[in-house]
Amino acid sequence: MTNQQRLGRRIDAVRRVILAVVAVALAVLALVGCAPGGGGDGGRPQIVVTTNILGDVVQNVIGDQADVTVLMKRNADPHSFEVSAKEAADMQEADLLVSNGLGLEESLGQHFERAGSAGVEHFVAAEAIEPLDYESGEAAGVPDPHFWTDPETMIDVVSALEESLAQLPGVDAGQVSAAAETYRDDLVDLDATMRAQFATIPPQRRALVTNHHVFGYLAEAYDFRLIGAVIPGGSTLASPSAADLEELSGAIEEAGVPAIFAESSQPDRLVTVLADEAGIEVAVVELITESLTEAGAGGGTYLEMMRTNTTRITEGLTA
Repeated sequence: MTNQQRLGRRIDAVRRVILAVVAVALAVLALVGCAPGGGGDGGRPQIVVTTNILGDVVQNVIGDQADVTVLMKRNADPHSFEVSAKEAADMQEADLLVSNGLGLEESLGQHFERAGSAGVEHFVAAEAIEPLDYESGEAAGVPDPHFWTDPETMIDVVSALEESLAQLPGVDAGQVSAAAETYRDDLVDLDATMRAQFATIPPQRRALVTNHHVFGYLAEAYDFRLIGAVIPGGSTLASPSAADLEELSGAIEEAGVPAIFAESSQPDRLVTVLADEAGIEVAVVELITESLTEAGAGGGTYLEMMRTNTTRITEGLTA
């Protein structure tokens, strides 16, 4: 065999090795492209969260071990916010989808179905609690989705969320467990703060009137009476009738409450009109109830939002 023939065989062998390596690499890329999720920067898992309140909780528990996308913008209404085409695609490609449940995200039903069909794991926070039902209005008897107004209920959510986050690929379960424990301690401290402040409100003044029914869990946990809501249903998409306003005006006069409360994500016009119709001196106090605010506005985080509301409710009912 000549030297030229030996060189040709060596070149052929090298080519075969190169082709084999390329084939294996393409196969691996194809498998990664077909799998749901796939990780983001640095290969981290992708988590998509519907509401910004839950987004804050998820971020506190997972830390920098995953990329967290929050769909609901700050100061938005969870009952009516929409998602972009890219965000809808993110939902279908996520490693984990986190939502509130109990019908809160009324505009996202079809997107949940598509994500489910794509095989995306879906954590529904409401499935970790024992929901309360609305007690009055058009939604009476329907499960109430506003469970975050009770920090003790949120402890159950965090514990269930911890399990789901710890199972994500590439996540250190020990770090998740430690962060979840720290956040549960924060919730215990929040509950203690709320109880101490609410204890200063005279029993006869522990009555709440809001834009719509949002404080059922808080009322149950801290012994408040729910006098009513300007919007009679559990959703801000409902509208009050003249009869609703008249009935609620009478209830406010009878209860003698010094303040009624308007949500920061909703205009307070109806609450102001109601205060005028009641014919009594009633302060209108703004609360941050269904959406976080920008930093520095009293509700930049869930914990800050709840502390702000506690102070405003206490001051409004003891004035």
